[in-house]
Amino acid sequence: MATITETAPPADSADAQEHWNNWPNAKGFDPEYEERTPVELAVTGKIPAYAAGTLYRTGPGKSEVQTEEGQTFHISHWFDGFSQTHRFQIIDSGESEPTRVLYNSRYATDELIEYVRKTGALAKLSFGQKRDPCKTVFNKVQSEHVPPSGPSGMNIGVTLSVNMPGLDAQEDGEPSKRWGGSNGIRTLYAKTDYNGFKKLDPETLEPIGLATQASLHPELTGQLAASHARSDPKTGDMFNFNLELGATCTYRVFGVSASTGKTTILATFPGTPAYLHSLLITEDYVLLCVWNAHIDPLSLAGKSFMDAILPTDPSLPATWYVVDRKHGNGLVATYESPAFFCFHTINSWQEPSKEDPTKTDIVADLVRMDGMEFMSSLYYDNLISSRSTAKEFAAKRGDALRSTITRFRLPALPSSPSSDILKATVEWSTCKSLSPELPTINSSLVTKKHRYVYSTTFRGAATLTDGIMKFDCETQESRLWAHHGHSPGEAIFVANPEGVSEDDGVLLSVVLDGMAGNSYLLCLDARDLTELGRAHVKGVVGFGFHGQHVPTVGLPTGDY
Repeated sequence: MATITETAPPADSADAQEHWNNWPNAKGFDPEYEERTPVELAVTGKIPAYAAGTLYRTGPGKSEVQTEEGQTFHISHWFDGFSQTHRFQIIDSGESEPTRVLYNSRYATDELIEYVRKTGALAKLSFGQKRDPCKTVFNKVQSEHVPPSGPSGMNIGVTLSVNMPGLDAQEDGEPSKRWGGSNGIRTLYAKTDYNGFKKLDPETLEPIGLATQASLHPELTGQLAASHARSDPKTGDMFNFNLELGATCTYRVFGVSASTGKTTILATFPGTPAYLHSLLITEDYVLLCVWNAHIDPLSLAGKSFMDAILPTDPSLPATWYVVDRKHGNGLVATYESPAFFCFHTINSWQEPSKEDPTKTDIVADLVRMDGMEFMSSLYYDNLISSRSTAKEFAAKRGDALRSTITRFRLPALPSSPSSDILKATVEWSTCKSLSPELPTINSSLVTKKHRYVYSTTFRGAATLTDGIMKFDCETQESRLWAHHGHSPGEAIFVANPEGVSEDDGVLLSVVLDGMAGNSYLLCLDARDLTELGRAHVKGVVGFGFHGQHVPTVGLPTGDY
């Protein structure tokens, strides 16, 4: 059941196509707006004082470059857009004054953009860049220029980590004592799905350094990782994987202590290489699911990463690896489930087994798709609503592009490490009509059973996002915020420190008003998705991926 708080034609209604045709979004895919010095935003409504802190956002900015030869270089895939970072400072002005919001932003790839301007080509392996029509013209020009290697030459900007363990000077003590200075922010790193980190100045957002997972541990030299590391909400310890491609592909699951900065490799095992954007943790385990985005490493040579991802084969199971993160037992169990694809996991936890209460089950929630078709919808030709190719693509959109919130159960973990292949089951799968993505929860419930999930919707009313939803895992009911021509980004939950319920807090989302051609920071009441306030940006904030909110007091919200 869905309750709509602002009306828009349903995606499957007779008016849906006309509604989509009048949903302009082109500016969100090639924004020209940048504010290197913080400016104050006009606020309408009210943003609660407890939301005070810093909200960072990152993702693609520019997607086109005018070359020296007078041609226009077009980025093909949304994931390759030249990254830009944004900073919203939410300031509590006291009881008698309204909350203020300051905004600044910075393009993070100036050196790479300059290389493209001179050569008409990308310098590095891309995610989905199609054959460059300028390549034959610029072959000689490319050979005369050295590909950029500095921080602003690397296109890293999918997720953000504040004070990342292992790459930041650590202090002993409880997590709350490790946060000092303005909002406790000492360092800021951008991450992506390959083995690389970009260090940004946390105030100016200027790219100032590069690192890799090998900076954490010398054995972490593999090419791929998850953009979404997972962090323990109590200790701040960070967990991720490293995938080394080769004749035998090797996964290394590791953890980084937030108190000491030491990195420990928890398990090493061979496995099918795959594009894994995220993973999960429970109180005692790291849960790495190798879903069906398998990679052919031989296809990476001279091609885009998309070319190396194999079509989903429904006959091949997804494989779930359970790794002990506390007691040194390594890989303790392996499960299989029917094939699926996923970008974003939601949360997982342990509970007494339904089969045998003396044993433990792992329950895992994630956003699930049947196959890889959604990846093709993210080419700019299919996203920019003013292009004829986007209209053609929209006309043939089908269920293959839709996602669900799905709950898996990994039953009866073995009491000691086992090589047996066990079976994971699907408990329920729902919300296909809303097609959720970019899920978030109250981050204090990571590794615990949660009730509410917040996400954007891809209902088909627009080429990208077309609403924000709240899903109740207990009642299976959903509530929707949607507004014609307004495209929201990831909705980040900020808890009310005086709240008594899981959903007592606000959602912060950066929204493009396609009709007005400007963006705004939206604040919704997380309990019922009623609008509380907006902070109006004097330009367009590009459609981004992810962000992190760092409260004035306390620990950050979201993945580290």
